[in-house]
Amino acid sequence: MRDVSIIGIGQTPVGEHWDKSLRELAYQALLAAMQSAGVERVDALYVGNMLSGELTAQEHLGALIADFAGLRGIEAIKVEAACGSGAAALRVGYMAVASGLCDLVACIGVEKMTDQQGSTVTSALAMAADAEYEALQGLTFVSINALLMRRYMHEYGYRKEDFANFAINAHANAVNNPYAMFRSPITAAQFAEAKPIADPINLLDSSPIADGAACVILAPTSIAKEFTDKPVRVRAIAIATDTLAVHDRRDPLYLEGGALSAQKAYAMAGVGPADIDVFELHDAFTIMSALSLEAAGFAPRGQGVRLAMDGEIDLNGRIPITTMGGLKARGHPVGATGMYQIVEVAQQLREEAGLNQVKNAQLGMAQNIGGSGATVVTTILERI
Repeated sequence: MRDVSIIGIGQTPVGEHWDKSLRELAYQALLAAMQSAGVERVDALYVGNMLSGELTAQEHLGALIADFAGLRGIEAIKVEAACGSGAAALRVGYMAVASGLCDLVACIGVEKMTDQQGSTVTSALAMAADAEYEALQGLTFVSINALLMRRYMHEYGYRKEDFANFAINAHANAVNNPYAMFRSPITAAQFAEAKPIADPINLLDSSPIADGAACVILAPTSIAKEFTDKPVRVRAIAIATDTLAVHDRRDPLYLEGGALSAQKAYAMAGVGPADIDVFELHDAFTIMSALSLEAAGFAPRGQGVRLAMDGEIDLNGRIPITTMGGLKARGHPVGATGMYQIVEVAQQLREEAGLNQVKNAQLGMAQNIGGSGATVVTTILERI
């Protein structure tokens, strides 16, 4: 197996792109990444996407985007793992380069969500839950996370306002990210007074749906510096799964898929939580931030919220998270989210994060979650 590095990164602003199609968004991110890497062609293209068939009536994205980008003839496929599709595409690209089957690979995450009504999008997102035993009973992802949050508060004695700093931190970081959807800070008072959605979750607990695309170019580490003086090595990338339905899990408040994928990634990289300098977690809801921190080993069970309350998650904290706004403020174009996380960790390691730069960041980690934890992809990247 060969070492693999990221040699180019690209992204589009996250938002409501009424004037751009899904293929155009993907092409813009791909072009930016290829220009960043200084390449004109790749051997393969892997596209992470969740909802193109449901929301844009378009499947067969690999061939579509390859053709639109002037790469007709190359290997190109779509990869789907619910909201974990972006990082899952990176995993496929990583295997292609590490195995020696390809030398240059483009991995894209793309999603187009805002052209449809909210009820349509909510129903489409629910397809990542158990269709028979969750969605058919009327559960949406907001309500599933509300149940988890309510149980967490009951078990560990937290109040609703204790979760506020997850959202406050994300919005503070998004202010300096030109690609973020919401670039305005919020206060604890605004968090407390936000519109309720599914008790105890309110509007500022929740990430927004959005359109966007992000992309990385992979190459063997042995030749990476032929393309860039800032390659980022993929030290590890691991996928693990759990039950689709929350009620089937041994413990609904433990992201077993997140813990397993993190443990596999740590073992592959030969590091532990204490070695990680920055962590892009999957903050689709504030409760998922707490559960992800605990699953990845940054806090004991029931103490993930305490990291936010104590300011340990900000840019100068013990474990900086959502450094460019996260899902909450950068936005959550579901199939693209995992790739945005990878691009943002790469920005930190390339020292290209501007005012949000984490000092002396050497190792960064991203955890991309599909569904309510049924698929989790954990990636560890290293500055070289």
